[in-house]
Amino acid sequence: MDSHIKELKIVEEAKQPLSMNPKKFALWLFMVSVLMLFGAWTSAYLVKRADTGWAEIIMPQQMAINTVIILASSIALIGASRAARHDNLKLVKLGIGLTMLLGIGFLVGQLLAYGEMIKLNQYFSGSNVSHSFIYVLTAVHGLHLVSGLVFLGVVLADSYKFKVHSKNLTRLEMCSTYWHFLGILWLYLFVFLKLNP
Repeated sequence: MDSHIKELKIVEEAKQPLSMNPKKFALWLFMVSVLMLFGAWTSAYLVKRADTGWAEIIMPQQMAINTVIILASSIALIGASRAARHDNLKLVKLGIGLTMLLGIGFLVGQLLAYGEMIKLNQYFSGSNVSHSFIYVLTAVHGLHLVSGLVFLGVVLADSYKFKVHSKNLTRLEMCSTYWHFLGILWLYLFVFLKLNP
């Protein structure tokens, strides 16, 4: 070894901590808690379904139509997000507005589905809880969808103030994440209820 080298210093590069926007992180925590809530309810549904006396649920046709509506709303919001990345504010407003209209259409469709269920003698309350599950699962999803519509309304208002563009996408990205999450959650509920009447 060279006698001129008295000390060898090893310098490591400082590691950058993983960073995430605190608001985005809070949104993800909220979505995980919602997922846990629905996971618990669908688990309870399966346990209760195994009991004797379970009345089979007949899914209203309107729920299939609602599935198409919520998928279309996600496509419209994807279009709005792409338009924002290219600073096309007219298409941003159109996409968000269309998403909101489809979201409202979904909620109206849920009310129509409840009407179909009542015609099929599937009531929220009664001696058998099987029908109550579908009302609770879909109504709580609907309440979350209302919060998504409020979020969309805020982002739409921002777009009219020129606050949604390629250099300011955080709020639109968060809104899109939440809206798509609600769409995926609906698909899960729809398939789950179809497979487990």
